[in-house]
Amino acid sequence: MPASKMPKNLKPYVYDFTLEDWQVWAKEHGESGFRAGQVFDWLYVKRVSSFDEMTNLPKSLRDKLREQFDFVTLNEVAHYRSKDGTVKFLFELTDKNAIETVIMKHSYGNSICVTTQVGCRVGCTFCASTLGGLKRNLTSGEIIAQVVKAQQLLDATEERVSSIVIMGIGEPFENYDAMMKFLNVMIHPKGLNIGQRHITVSTSGIVPNIYRFADEDTQINLAISIHAPNDELRSKLMPVNRRFPFQDLLEACRYYVAKTGRRITFEYALMGQVNDRPEHAEELAQVLKTFPMAHVNLIPVNYVSERDYVRTPRNDIFTFQRILEKNKVNATIRREQGSDIAAACGQLRAKHMESGAR
Repeated sequence: MPASKMPKNLKPYVYDFTLEDWQVWAKEHGESGFRAGQVFDWLYVKRVSSFDEMTNLPKSLRDKLREQFDFVTLNEVAHYRSKDGTVKFLFELTDKNAIETVIMKHSYGNSICVTTQVGCRVGCTFCASTLGGLKRNLTSGEIIAQVVKAQQLLDATEERVSSIVIMGIGEPFENYDAMMKFLNVMIHPKGLNIGQRHITVSTSGIVPNIYRFADEDTQINLAISIHAPNDELRSKLMPVNRRFPFQDLLEACRYYVAKTGRRITFEYALMGQVNDRPEHAEELAQVLKTFPMAHVNLIPVNYVSERDYVRTPRNDIFTFQRILEKNKVNATIRREQGSDIAAACGQLRAKHMESGAR
């Protein structure tokens, strides 16, 4: 099956439509315009799971919706809760492919990490998400359903999703249109109404879409997975660098900062004796010190049995951070969450695939 296509027998998902899409649909099907708002309210405020629950809609309209649309089916294969409060879901989709979604507990609220593709073709050599390659893109509805499912879980304790990170399985900028439609619903005041500055999109460096994203005129945060201070090393760790070389990526990042006035977070996974030496930190500092407000998020690499990388010793992580900060580059060390439940992206799905599933 081509990576960008869904199985042909599926109807559109109700979550695939923005409010504007529902308004067009209502008009085309002879329905009053206010019905679009009612459907949207049932989906994102009341968060129902069937058309029968949309009780203020006439039966004829509910029948019409049932004939033309499906709800996203996320069958819960596994559900793990970490001692630190992190919750990880492994969901099976209609076509039996599996994806992951994570709820992370913070002092400031609940953050949801969502997946945008089944697998990934970017091929980062340290990441579990790339094992097995790319199967297909998710629809916007399948991405949205992950947040709705998480919110439904939080509803039981009267909590809410306060922030979103698009850092799960897949490369969001290779599923750009679906990602932007997802964001439209997330930030819509009549949708889930998540503040734009509480959403972060992470990319491995799909250069054309960094320019495109800069021109979207949003307040959504951008994170770039950089993981190396130069072309040679980055190409070894991240094959995407051969498509979009390091200097081209940096130029796109400069355009983004100039166009938006917003800082970029540079994600840097530290791998023992590979990219974590003091000389790497010095070189990275020289690259990034020209970016106003640049921020580096240092990430101790997660162990993946199919990969050969080892974790950087704790003292070496602090040394790396000190070198960056000595050179006026702000750097923090990511707090680990859910390590006892394989919460890093792709790990749970990789175990699931070992069992013969997709």
